[in-house]
Parts: sequence; structure tokens; C-alpha cells
Amino acid sequence: MTADARLLPVDTESAAALAAGGLRYGLVDTTDRAAFAAWDQADARGFHESRLSDTTIDANFANLAYRRTTGVWDDTIPDAAVPVATVSTWVAELTVPGPAIAPAWAVSSVTVAATHRRRGIARALMEGELRTAHAAGVPLAILTASEATIYSRYGYAPATSVATLEVDRRRVEWTGPTPQGRVHFVEAASARAVVEEISARAVRRTPGEIDRWGGRFDQHFGLIDPDSDRGRSIRTARYDDADGTAQGIVAFRLVEQEPDVVRLEVEHFTAATDDAYNGLWKFLLEHDLVTSIRARHRSIDEPLPLLLADSRAVRWSEVEDFLWVRVLDPIAALESRRFGAAGRLELEVTDALGFAGGRFSLEVGADGSASVTRVTSVPDAGTGAAGATGATTEATATLTLAVNQLGAILLGGIRPTVLAAAGLIAAESLETLALADRLFAAERTPHLSIVF
Repeated sequence: MTADARLLPVDTESAAALAAGGLRYGLVDTTDRAAFAAWDQADARGFHESRLSDTTIDANFANLAYRRTTGVWDDTIPDAAVPVATVSTWVAELTVPGPAIAPAWAVSSVTVAATHRRRGIARALMEGELRTAHAAGVPLAILTASEATIYSRYGYAPATSVATLEVDRRRVEWTGPTPQGRVHFVEAASARAVVEEISARAVRRTPGEIDRWGGRFDQHFGLIDPDSDRGRSIRTARYDDADGTAQGIVAFRLVEQEPDVVRLEVEHFTAATDDAYNGLWKFLLEHDLVTSIRARHRSIDEPLPLLLADSRAVRWSEVEDFLWVRVLDPIAALESRRFGAAGRLELEVTDALGFAGGRFSLEVGADGSASVTRVTSVPDAGTGAAGATGATTEATATLTLAVNQLGAILLGGIRPTVLAAAGLIAAESLETLALADRLFAAERTPHLSIVF
């Protein structure tokens, strides 16, 4: 498997399709600041953001050059140096149940200019990235979606959910465990010096999390433009355990919404242990002159309400899908994780794009490790019969599902029985669905806590 996505050429099929429409498809030289800046401004424009400042472009140029940065150009427009479409990708480390790590082709910055819609550009970009990832031997592709109706056509499905958490501080009484360590206010630069190591441990606790990059911490801590109003408003604190080891970092702002109504906005929260989680939340909740605390992109299975005398002091809103998963290699994807029970199940997978279709036998041992073999190939969605690549096994418990639904259940956040109730998975019996639920269960509710 190729770990550095920048070394791979652009997909020839997409390049030809775009060239037929008078468009040029290529990689940005991420050592060329001017070329990167033009791409960066196009990306911002695609998400309806303001024009980027030189400070922001410099930060992105420094922090994102490791990514495969792709654009589509129209050489006939007045500002031909600025791409009319963008995408960036890299091989991320995705935490899967076990916990374990699976390589995943992370897809970000997917934009098409409003002047160039309905020309097949998005399809060329998305399918080109999937072909490139598949050829490189990466078993999964992942993304966070700004719209919920686009990516299912490419085989993706939501595998995790998030919510916004808001606490009415006036109703708070802490009844949870007493934290064993201490919280210290630290300067943002000091927090930045230790957060990567803490985060590396924290993200390995929960399926759905991915490894972080330095620029995201700089953004959360206000370090990209520390003299701006936002940069100066951010406070950072560190949690040290009883042995003095740093185990958590939080960054937050205090926002006065109206006189005597102040909301504490959590900008960053990393806890490598349950004790650190408790310590940082207790610290946030004990701020005087604060009316409420708000944190976005939190787990839908957050323990915070159980740590308070009045669990209704915590309110949830903006519950939505978050991490979308696309399986490219079912054998490698399934064998990367640990399963929740022993058992045998066959999966008959259809894939309209032809990457992951087939019938697969999943054998899970008592320790949760899996062995997966291809039994036969199956038709791609909407096509005729395919030839066999192996002998069909004796009748056994079988799920029939599209590749989208395989991605949905892979991390354990969506139960097969729920998808079956929605008509998205077929099984010959309720017992088969119950077995699938047990097998795909995860030790922790899957959760991704950042947008990418």
C-alpha cells in the first residue's frame, strides 16, 4: 500500500472525461505557494467562506502540504490560474473496533464552482479518488459531508453521528467521580506543545476517530492569528493525572450573548483517560458568571449527563450523521477490526462501481479476530450475472447488502437490524440479523470529533 498519496498520478479515466469537456485535471505542486494559494482560495470560495488572508494561506501552506491536492482548471476563463473544482486527500489512520488502526483514504475539500455545475466534474473527482485509493491498496475511504444527499451514489454511508451538547450551568451539581489529578491554565503555545501526544492516545480509544494534523490544533487554539480577536479570546487548560502526566487539553472562549448571559464555547476537548474527561468537564462546569456551556461534535453516547445530579441540565441538539465510510476492499476492511462475538456470517455485497462486490465468508474467533475469504463474485448493482471466483459454500447465515451498508455497520455504530428495518439489508431470518448485531458491536460508541 502506498502511504504517501502525493506520489500517485491523477486518475486517467477522470482526466480523459474532463478533457473531453475542455477541462484540465491535475495535481497542485504543494511546494509552490502561488499555485497552492490559488487552490486554497478556490476551496474557500466553494464553501462560501470569505477570501482567505495571507496569514491563513501561509498556515495552510505550512500545515497541509503533505496532502494530495487536486484541482480542475478551465483555461478559457479570465482567472485561469484558479481551479474551478478542488479535492484533497491523504491516507489517514482510522480507529476501528479493537481498538485497532485501519488505513483510510480521507477525502476533503470537495468543491465545484457554481459556474461549472452539471458538467460531471464532481463525479470525475469522486470516482477518480476511489480508483486511485483502490489501486494503492487502501481498503477504505472516509469523509465528512456538508450535504447528506451527495455521497451515497459513490458507495459511502454514514457510520457515526454527532450532536451539539449544551449545559445549563445554573442546574449543575457534580455527582460523578472526583478527578484524581489537577487542571492548570496554560498558554496556547504550551498546550500546543503537548496536545499531539495526548491526542495520539485519545483517538485510539474510540472507533471512528482519526489521527490529527498540526494545523487543526493551531486553529483550535487560536495560534494561526494569535493577535486577532478570536485568537486572544481563547483560553487553554491542561489536565495532569495524579502522577503529573498530562492526560487532557481543553480550549474555550467566553461569549457574552447579552448582559449577564455568558456562554462558554468549547473549541477543543481532548481526554486520553476517563479521569481526564471528568476533570476537564468538572473544571468547565465550575466557571462562575457563566450561564451555559456549549460543545459541538460530541458523541451521542456522552457520559456527562450521568455525572450530574440533574441529567436534564444537559441538552442535545443538531444530532446528525458525521463520518461517512466507503469500503473498497471488504477482506482487508473486515479483518482490520475486532468483532463483538464469535460466529460465522456470509456477506453478499453489491457495488455499482465494481470495487467491493462479492460474496464473503466472515469467520470470527473467540478473541474477536476475523478471517475473511471471498466465496464468489456477485453482480454489480444493475448488471447481469458475474462469474464465480470460488466454490459456493453450504447454506449459512447470510446478509445481502450494498457496499454502502457494509460501510455503515463496519465501525459498530449502526446495527444491522436497524438497516434491515429500513429495507437496506436483507437476511433470511431474525436470527441472522441478531448474529450480525452481536458480531459488529463495538466496545465504544463510534465517534469522530472533528470535521475534515
